Amino acid sequence: MSQQGYVATPPYSQAQPGMGGYPAGFGSAPSQPLYRQYGGPPQSFPAPPTGKDTCLWSPIPPVKSSLLEDCTAKCVLANRIAPGIGHQSLTLWNCLCVTGQFGGQMAGPGMAGPGMAGPFQGGAAQMAGPPQKKLDPDSIPSTTQVIEDDQAKRGGQVYTTNLRGQVPPLVTTDYTVQDQGNASPRFMRCTTYSFPCTADLAKQCQVPLATIIKPFATVPKNETPMYVVNHGETGPIRCNRCKAYMCPYMQFTDGGRRYQCGFCNCVNEVPAFYFQHLDHMGKRVDFYERPELSLGSYEFAATLDYCKNNKPASPPAYIFMIDVSYANIKSGLVRLVCDELKTLLDNLPSSMVKVGFVTYNKILHFYNVKSALAQPQMMVVSDTAEMFVPLLDGFLVNFQESRAVINNLLDQIPDMFADTNESETVFAPVIQAGVEALKAAECSGKLFIFHSSIPTAEAPGKLKNRDDKKLINTEKEKTLFQPQKAVYEQLSKDCVSQGCSVDLFLFPSQYVDIATMGDVATHTGGSVFKYSNFQVERDGQHFLSDLRKDVEKAIGFDAIMRVRTSTGFRATDFFGAIHMNNTTDVEMAAVDCDKAVTVEFKHDDTLSEETGALMQCALLYTTISGQRRLRIHNLSLNCSAQLSELYKSCETDALINFFAKSAYRAMLNQPLKTVKEILVNQAAHMLACYRKNCASPSAASQLILPDAMKVFPVYLNSLLKTGPLVGSAELSTDDRAHQRLSTTAMGVEDTQLLLYPRLIPLHNMDVASDVVPTPVRCSEERLTDAGMFLLENGCSLFLWLGQACPPEVIQSIFNVPSLAHVSLPELDNPQSQKLRSIIDSLLDQRPSSMKLMIVKQKDRSEIMFRQHLVEDKGLHGGASYMDFLCYVHREIRQVLT
Repeated sequence: MSQQGYVATPPYSQAQPGMGGYPAGFGSAPSQPLYRQYGGPPQSFPAPPTGKDTCLWSPIPPVKSSLLEDCTAKCVLANRIAPGIGHQSLTLWNCLCVTGQFGGQMAGPGMAGPGMAGPFQGGAAQMAGPPQKKLDPDSIPSTTQVIEDDQAKRGGQVYTTNLRGQVPPLVTTDYTVQDQGNASPRFMRCTTYSFPCTADLAKQCQVPLATIIKPFATVPKNETPMYVVNHGETGPIRCNRCKAYMCPYMQFTDGGRRYQCGFCNCVNEVPAFYFQHLDHMGKRVDFYERPELSLGSYEFAATLDYCKNNKPASPPAYIFMIDVSYANIKSGLVRLVCDELKTLLDNLPSSMVKVGFVTYNKILHFYNVKSALAQPQMMVVSDTAEMFVPLLDGFLVNFQESRAVINNLLDQIPDMFADTNESETVFAPVIQAGVEALKAAECSGKLFIFHSSIPTAEAPGKLKNRDDKKLINTEKEKTLFQPQKAVYEQLSKDCVSQGCSVDLFLFPSQYVDIATMGDVATHTGGSVFKYSNFQVERDGQHFLSDLRKDVEKAIGFDAIMRVRTSTGFRATDFFGAIHMNNTTDVEMAAVDCDKAVTVEFKHDDTLSEETGALMQCALLYTTISGQRRLRIHNLSLNCSAQLSELYKSCETDALINFFAKSAYRAMLNQPLKTVKEILVNQAAHMLACYRKNCASPSAASQLILPDAMKVFPVYLNSLLKTGPLVGSAELSTDDRAHQRLSTTAMGVEDTQLLLYPRLIPLHNMDVASDVVPTPVRCSEERLTDAGMFLLENGCSLFLWLGQACPPEVIQSIFNVPSLAHVSLPELDNPQSQKLRSIIDSLLDQRPSSMKLMIVKQKDRSEIMFRQHLVEDKGLHGGASYMDFLCYVHREIRQVLT
């Protein structure tokens, strides 16, 4: 099976063993649609335009020298017209190899070359010494170009979900979804939309078969909101055998009296109340009136059978728990939190939500804020070993009813502890207190904990400082990221069984063991926010924006999720901010609009091309107003015995989400070196399989990539350079642990942006336009001395100023004549307003707020900015994109031989 495609040919640098810290040999690799006619054949997605390959570079075999491995790369930019015809050369030149940071020297002496055509005038100078000419980075696949092309091709369009196995637009593309029987890609995205028919094919290609599910994803205002189906006391209709819920993949027969389950093929009787006649096409006449028959996503109102102890669920509660130790009082944080809560509680998502307040250092203080009281009352629990809640009535209250008492309390707290000298804190008993309070109130809820230091007070969950830089790059480095179990592991289980989610706001000035403290938050569907060396003036707004977003976002509580599949494959592994007591039920104390669960599938039989692969995600949860609901998402994929179909329908952004999450889990049990080897090895196997089975014959010296995966190497290289996977003593262990935990719960759009940040040029922006300027490639080569660039990756936001940035630009943006003292004011001029609107739109799109850092070229602060230029060499080790491609190419050739 050969595939047509274009061939972009950049230079190849011969890599030596040991590149990127990887040894030469890696060892073995790690281990139905909405039918037009029920009863008719499924409507398959027509194959996309013939898949392309991207083919890169042809090296001349290197000649060994004593120290250097010289290689002259003959670089051809060619276009493959059709399979078997070969290449049509567009440009031909000789160029030099670059020196990589992989450990192997990758350059030869300067070499002569003919003049280049087009924009590449003039050849390399004929002189010995270091390389004289840089390779052209424009000749290797560009992420920004792929994003731009997809936006041009599919942006602004309506994406209808009526076709099985249809590959959606990229996460970066602006489109509108019309649900016609498959879940929107906002809810479910797959690594490939065409599963291989057999386990052998899956093993051969090594492309992970996974779906990233974001059950509460935000739906734009111009798309249909989620319909709620209520069958009264009968509850949702389910297959008798596999328990799948009624959906578009059920096929009605016998005049509408029976239906065949699309998942297990069991034939079920239709309940009398649900009976409806079929039309001449075999479709129910009420088909379009029932969301569960015509849509991919919808909700069922749950009956008491789906509630704990068969009792109706109660609205959840929010408990605010404030560390009032010396550091938090001194920094002004306690006053800031108390002031903010007064306005924030007015904006709670539902007036039904109850609220409670706890302050703590070595001991815990509970507050009675019952509306009948004139003053709040404090109750102290000093025995933290046996935690209990000293009051039931008056602790969790309705904010609107108790507003006066609560505001009185929030005014008093900062002054009450103003003279404290207590610097020790407890942590586990604080969470335990929250769980006990929710248990007593018989409701689910969320704890908002504002905490500053490692818990060293004598109490359960006391932690010791285990931050040992000597462990970095050793077999024991993994222990730095393993949570200290015992108390915290049990605490996670207690939280999940009570539906108690933990959101942790950390304000550390030194090591706090986020690997352990953040673990409870991660296992309960919560988030960890970190503000190092917090200063109210500098970081206050950033923190408050995060807190507001966190309190106001769409969320479900006490959730349990199950993924069902049609016969032939099943869900085997789950990654996310989740807890699992068994192999099938994904438990989440809470799940919000930004949390995603990545699910891996494996074959247990042969799949059929005719029926495809079906999956149904069912999420049982409690709404913010206390209703028990089932949220259902359905998706149908193609199946193929042709590997080319699988590669054609791959999605790079979903693939890298899976690779990131699986690597970040593996690093808890394996040395980083091994984890990175497995990543590259699997990628090499994926690409080698494509080369061997799908691409047209070509010289072994060419690197050929499937069109749908042509920028996969840049994302993979970026992943290998992320903090968690880079063994560097310069990086803080807490920062690495924090990124590891955060990424575990990310959706596809978040990992895409994290691993390939947007670098937006601002110096030429059109102030009259509403459009954000087009991002450029994430490399130092794109920066200009006279330029101004905005870089964002969803976590960090930088405004980079070139040293020769024109004074008039500086004046219009910062209201100062030079770069000596700049901060970003709000000015009444077009440039300032345009920049503000760009920043506001970026902040609006992201799950958490980002603090803007202004960075000047050649300043010390520029180092933080440069580590996000992912196409360049890593600051703490790691290859440039160009060098990594060379390395991957060598690995592919090794696999093929």
